[in-house]
Amino acid sequence: MEQLHTDVSQRVVLYTPSLPWQASPVAGVERRQLERDGGEVARATSVVRYAAGARFNSHTHALGEEFLVLEGIFEDEHGNYGPGTYVKNPPGSSHTPFTRDGVSIWVKLRHLDVADTERVVVDTATAQWYPGMVAGLSVLPLSEYATQHTALVRWAPGTRFNRHRHFGGEEIFVVNGTFEDEHGSYPAGTWIRSPHMSEHQPFSLEGCTILVKTGHLPL
Repeated sequence: MEQLHTDVSQRVVLYTPSLPWQASPVAGVERRQLERDGGEVARATSVVRYAAGARFNSHTHALGEEFLVLEGIFEDEHGNYGPGTYVKNPPGSSHTPFTRDGVSIWVKLRHLDVADTERVVVDTATAQWYPGMVAGLSVLPLSEYATQHTALVRWAPGTRFNRHRHFGGEEIFVVNGTFEDEHGSYPAGTWIRSPHMSEHQPFSLEGCTILVKTGHLPL
């Protein structure tokens, strides 16, 4: 049983490019672990890279998965997913992932409600974005179930948001640019997990795109 950053009452900030790659049980598949609770089957969040030609074993996601393709093309028997593609595979789904040319993804495992049965695939490069709550923000909703919300948020340079609290916590992965708040500055590749009822006042001087998940951490 492996435990890494399992105390969700604690704020965690990790710059993923500085983390070591760790081997998985499958040759050609490595991961940078951000949080993990369990053995090889675990509730986990990671950045995973597949070498060209790597193929993972067929497996079932008993409690689902979400992933965002960062670079390359991720593939399985259901389709091909290029850079910027978001996929939610619901609880009970299965697949056999592989890549021809190599790929890296941000992936979150075993955290979905068993009643959340919708599979979602969004090509964020072509999907419609919507105006955010303040000028300079654009939002692309990706998935919503009960209190859980996942979205991409694009910040124009100089955008500032209101101070706010996170009911059910917040998780951010900085896809590009630099995200900021009063606690620090977070370049591309940074992962931030903020606990239930934490608060901050975010902004971005240079502009950025972030993957945001809210409402999924214990109260």
